[in-house]
Amino acid sequence: MKGALLVAGTTSDAGKSALVAGLCRALHRRGVSVAPFKAQNMSNNSVVTVDGGEIGRAQAMQAHACGLAPSVAFNPVLLKPGSDRTSQVVVRGRAAGHVSAMSYRTRTAALREVVAESLADLRSRYDVVICEGAGSPAEINLRATDLANMGLAEAADLPVIVVGDIDRGGVLAHLFGTVGVLAPADQARIAGFVINKFRGDPALLAPGLSQLQSLTGRPTFGVVPWSDRLWLDAEDSLSAVADGVLGRPAPPVGSQWLRVAVVRLPRISNATDAEALACEPGVAVRYVTEPSRLLDADVVVLPGSKATVSDLAWLRSSGLADGVAAHAAAGKPVLGICGGYQMLGRRITDSGVEFDGSVEGLGLLDLEISFDAEKHLGTPSGFALGEAVTGYEIHHGRVVRSGDPEFLDGEGSERGTVLGTHWHGLLENDAFRRALLARWAVESGRDGFRVAADTSFAAERTAQLDVLADLVDGHLDMTALEHVISHGASPDLPVLASGLAESRR
Repeated sequence: MKGALLVAGTTSDAGKSALVAGLCRALHRRGVSVAPFKAQNMSNNSVVTVDGGEIGRAQAMQAHACGLAPSVAFNPVLLKPGSDRTSQVVVRGRAAGHVSAMSYRTRTAALREVVAESLADLRSRYDVVICEGAGSPAEINLRATDLANMGLAEAADLPVIVVGDIDRGGVLAHLFGTVGVLAPADQARIAGFVINKFRGDPALLAPGLSQLQSLTGRPTFGVVPWSDRLWLDAEDSLSAVADGVLGRPAPPVGSQWLRVAVVRLPRISNATDAEALACEPGVAVRYVTEPSRLLDADVVVLPGSKATVSDLAWLRSSGLADGVAAHAAAGKPVLGICGGYQMLGRRITDSGVEFDGSVEGLGLLDLEISFDAEKHLGTPSGFALGEAVTGYEIHHGRVVRSGDPEFLDGEGSERGTVLGTHWHGLLENDAFRRALLARWAVESGRDGFRVAADTSFAAERTAQLDVLADLVDGHLDMTALEHVISHGASPDLPVLASGLAESRR
């Protein structure tokens, strides 16, 4: 089998990333040489690749599903929002300036070349490439400058399937409407549909799917059921866990739970850092947005941020800054990661990356930070708490002075129960994570908490990828999808006679 497929969605968070990962994993398990691709992603949840660049976390997860190391080839354009109006542009893994929604349009011609070259290179090296769209292809106001949806499908001659999230309601209308607003040439590429997150009796849905096929001439390739096992590496997971427990924590090994509060900053980045903690039995990880949620926490985590200074101001205005300070003053553990680490220091100075000037930090670490214009990317290794560790770095802030002992070999700070580091992914190191949890249990007075001896974050990630593949294999018509991948959409698909489609004939 050789070919490619674009998975588009009726909305953001319809399940595109998960479906791409599931298809990639299912094909990989059959021995197919397969790779993921997302032309343009918008996310502050990113990783550093083995080739030294930065890509969206979802594409790194999809690469793992294919048995591949993450590469900038899988996500050539990444937009990292720093505010509601501006984003940093990352091209082939490297920061390439900032844009507004309007000014970005002036760069799409050059970026279209980057996308085309990257996809052509992947298709020359792999038998199958499964592409993920962005948002919805029905955003017809953006069609002229589209890089990731129907614009990509047209440029690379890709068949398209559209996935809809039935949990949101109105999924049949969403699927019909997505096709109906497209121009005839774009409609011709839509091979069919997938329905995601279904709960209930499939027999009740079947008449609707038959009517959808009658109305559109397109089949539904399958209905993927809801699974509560899937929560790792979800790009839009914060919408589901705001002020809620992350993951599905197993009961404690000992007699007590360890409760971790992760501050959900407005511009939180690399939120997935906390996921490794949530894999541990007896560790309840909760994202929090207001101070009362800190009162019963044993550990507080300040995560990364794409807008450190403005998020620090929000931390103060929300009252959470005082709550974090009170938590530390009580001798309870605090961990700052990247932007959160910078906030814990005494001062942050910048000359144009985020702002011009200097602001006071929380003062919980004897630390001074200065922002460099050049973003620092790296995949370092070292030792912490007596254990070998690896991680990755994505930050502009640089430590210019630290009066505290090093928490991490050559990097990071420690003052009493307050720890900080620029390293993301540190908690994915199993032995280190166990040592840290044991330390936190002592510092927070949780004498009944016991660290599980055998939790493997990598194994849990692989298990969830296999769950995705099992869902795909068990509930999609893979024979029909493989035909679409190899041969494209059926040439005799009808055009839906919507007003827009008619006007473009």
